[in-house]
Amino acid sequence: MNDLIQTLAVYSLPVLFAITLHEAAHAYAAKYFGDNTAYSLGRMSLNPLKHVDLIGTILIPVVLFLLRSPFLFGYAKPVPVEFGRLRNPKKQMAFVALAGPLANLVMGLGWMILLVLLAAWGDSEDFFLRMARAGVETNLVIFAFNLIPLPPLDGGRVMTSILPNKYAWRFAQLEPYGFFIVLGLAFMNVLSFWMVPVMKAANFLLLLLISPLRLALG
Repeated sequence: MNDLIQTLAVYSLPVLFAITLHEAAHAYAAKYFGDNTAYSLGRMSLNPLKHVDLIGTILIPVVLFLLRSPFLFGYAKPVPVEFGRLRNPKKQMAFVALAGPLANLVMGLGWMILLVLLAAWGDSEDFFLRMARAGVETNLVIFAFNLIPLPPLDGGRVMTSILPNKYAWRFAQLEPYGFFIVLGLAFMNVLSFWMVPVMKAANFLLLLLISPLRLALG
């Protein structure tokens, strides 16, 4: 039980900020491209309480952890975006969608920098070093998960944006069933064929970006 409490403590902040700042990034991007919906509802905020969803942010990650799922993921309250209000809806939909995963990639970089610094100066079992590892892992998982090319996930929005109009409309009709499809793929252990390569590629990019720091620290 003590190990469980420690693990939950290690992952709590990384999961909370990874999920909520992901949604805040969508809100900032939507306002930038012309849609003030999220801003008017107070969702363009870095305050996690504005984005926390009891089931998606807390319950699902905890249950997956207790079930020893190979991947922990969750979601915050989706930021409302009226794509029709964007200045160029079909094109800019992709930029709004990508803002969330890119925020996770940036957070992953920040956690990795902290991890390298703590590893150079501290104990490998240090609580904050473990939290930094959890921060990298959590953001890589959320980055890869949200890029799955199925609506309503961000990858699905990007696909809708780049497909020709007649195919984009048909593809968008999958949205009500998207999460059920993803859950089915997860239960069949098919999801890892997407998650693992995308996470490895993102991790390689982050390692490349911090390589000067690692060299400087010896």
